[in-house]
This record gives sequence, structure tokens and C-alpha cells, in this order.
Amino acid sequence: MKPSKPDHFQRLQPATLFAKETLWQSWLDVEATLAEVQSDMGMIPAEAGPAIRKAARLEIIGTEALEADLRITHAPILSLTRLLAGAAGPQGAYVHWGATTQNVMQTGRILLIREADAALRLSLAGSLDRLAALAETHADTLMAGRTNRQHALPITFGFKVAGWIEEIGRAVDRLDCGGRRLFVLPFGGAVGAMHAFGAEGRALNERLAAALGLGTLLVPGRAINDLFADYIVQLSLLAMTVERIADELYLLMTQEIGEVSEALDKGTVGSSTMPHKVNPKYVVRVLADAAELRGLAVPAMETGRSSHEGDSARNQLIGSVMDRAVPLAWSMAERFEALLGRIEIDAPRMAQNAALTGGAIATEGLMMLLAPRAGRAEAHDLIHHALEHAAPGLTAAEALVGDADLARHLDADTITRALDPAAYCGDSRRMALDAAAFGRGLSAELRQMR
Repeated sequence: MKPSKPDHFQRLQPATLFAKETLWQSWLDVEATLAEVQSDMGMIPAEAGPAIRKAARLEIIGTEALEADLRITHAPILSLTRLLAGAAGPQGAYVHWGATTQNVMQTGRILLIREADAALRLSLAGSLDRLAALAETHADTLMAGRTNRQHALPITFGFKVAGWIEEIGRAVDRLDCGGRRLFVLPFGGAVGAMHAFGAEGRALNERLAAALGLGTLLVPGRAINDLFADYIVQLSLLAMTVERIADELYLLMTQEIGEVSEALDKGTVGSSTMPHKVNPKYVVRVLADAAELRGLAVPAMETGRSSHEGDSARNQLIGSVMDRAVPLAWSMAERFEALLGRIEIDAPRMAQNAALTGGAIATEGLMMLLAPRAGRAEAHDLIHHALEHAAPGLTAAEALVGDADLARHLDADTITRALDPAAYCGDSRRMALDAAAFGRGLSAELRQMR
């Protein structure tokens, strides 16, 4: 049975995910659940669990009182449990029974990260739906395929989007693995060996993990920063994928290319100085978010070198990196979904650009027709020579149709048909439609996880 979610989790937003009040309440949730499990197990009195749960609300213990106590102790969990104990009355004597600060802090953060992870996946589901629609709608929309930013072979826009969908699928798979490793219970007492709980330690750990909807660790210690670092690296890899897609859209928005644009609201202003400009608005913020998040992989990996059974210096660093990375990933995913909802495709401009080389973009197809007659290497060289020595002003198609060496192998109509970009898009259509189906299926899976 899935653990019930506290009502205050429903109000979480990227900006407040790790706000001090949010963190404090998550720690109170952990303390309350710990007390309930220990009451059920007979570790503490049966009435202690309900009493502590009832008092474990930030509005009950008081934010101002907690802040005042923190200014004295500089120990957040000590101050929090002291006030919780006072609010729970006589049963408050059993608050934080056998636990240590890092147990509660790490567990609370993991619970919050799990909520952000679910919200992020929902935005990825929306992005996949929008990409699937683009792939399907434009499965036959001709455009130039580009390598090294030069025209390579004709493709369809749906084929391009298919590659994006599959790459997001790999990013989701990595998040799945990172989440499976991270969403566990790091509750093992002072150093991880459950000293305070004797023979009941393992049972307590398993029952507390189940109550919180988390997995278990063989060694539920405090030196688990590699799990947090791992997850942040997966977020950074997601950012890399998002950045690649957004950057390509940004390039296709270039005025000289003009194949993609953003649908902007009426009255949007591009420049305070140049009245004619209407700059892209959504893609640039996604690119900025993705670049920042991608860069957090390095400091995250610095945190995994914890010493011995606990290391506050590394814990301080991982907290700081998480405070930036997780809300940023959530925001980036939301903005990426919004960007994709505003993308408009100029199919005629795509076709026009695909025709810029006068048929040269499809010469691989001509080469493959010629190869059985002249040999593959010779076919390549004949076409290359004809293009290289074409008279000024001729299109590629005209130069190739008029080349005497080619004419010995292929007639003019065959050459002309072979140089039609729209007739040489390979398996673009099938791949686009398959990717659309895959994207919708993955989107449905992500929504079910919610």
C-alpha cells in the first residue's frame, strides 16, 4: 500500500522546495513517522506516536520559536525536536528516539526530492506528448539534414524530432535508475549500525522505510552522498539533452534559416531599441537553465568523497548543490514543456532551404543508382567531378544532367528524379511515426508514476 502524502506536499513549487519552512516540515514528518513506527513496535509507549504526530506541525511548534532557538543552538534538528517534544506534552520524551541529526535531515530531503522528481516527470510527459504530435504531424515534412552545420541529406522534420524523443527516453531511463538508488532510507542511528535499537534495528529500519515509501540500504549510514551526487548527475544529463534540443530549435529560428519560430502573445516586444525585432523568449530561458544545471555535475561529484562514517563539510556542500540543482531541474522541465507548446514550423521554408543546393543534397541517392553500373567509388568520383567542374550559373541538377560521363550510364530523366530531395528521405517517415508512438507510451508511463 502506497503511503499517504502529507497535504503540504501538494503545495510544493520549485521556488519553495527547499525553503527553510519546507525543510523543517519535512523533518517533522520524519520524526512523526518514526514515532508512529516505534509505537507500533512497542519501542516507545503506544500513545507516544499519535501525540507526536499531532504536534509535528510547523504552525504548532512555531516558526518564530524555532528560529529563536536556532540562533542559540546552531543545531536545526536539536532545536526542532526540543520544540516538538514540548508541544507533544508528556509523550514528547520519546521524540527522536535513538535517531541522529543526519538521519532526519537526509531522509527529509529525499522525501522532498521525490516530490520534485514526480513533478519533473509530469512535465517530461507533457513534453513527450508535444514532441510526439510534432513527429506525427511532420513525418513527411521535407527539410535539409545537416552535419557540421552544412547540408547533408534530405530528411523530414518528424525524423529530427524522433531523435529528440528517443534521447529523452534515455534521459528518463537514467532518472529511473538514479531515483531507484536515491529513494531509500538513510536511517541507521549515529553511524549507521543501528546501535540504539539492538536486535530490533533492522525491523525498525524496514518498517520505517515502508511507512515512508522508501527502499532500504544494507548499511543505512550517513556517508551516502554518492546517491545524491548520482541523482544530480542524472539531472545534469537530462539538462544536456534538453539543451541540445533547445539549442537546435534556437538555431533553426535564425532569420537566415527561419524554419522554426515561437508563437508569442500579442504585444510581445523584442527590443527596446530596434522596433523591428521580436526575439525568441522561451527558448533562451530553457538554454540558460539547462547550461546552469549541466554545470552542477562537477560540484556534485566533489561531495561523494565523504570521510569515515560521516562528514559535515561534504554534507554542507551536497545540501548547497541540491538546493540549486533539484528546483532548477523542475523549473527547466516546466519551461521546456512550455517552449514545445509554442513551437511553430514553417514547412514551405524548410522545403525551400532543402532546395538551396539545386539537388546536390540528394546526390548520395544518385550515386547509389550509378554504383551498380560504374562501381561505388567511381560513381562517387564521377558525381564529385561533375559538380566541381560545373559551368558557372548551373544548378547541381543541370550540371549532372549535362555531364557526358554520367550520361553514359543514366538518362536525364533518371538523374533528375534521383535528385529530388523529397524522394530521398530514407526511412524518415517510419522512424517519425514509431517515435511518436514511443513518446506517447512513455508519457503515459510517466503520468502513471505520479
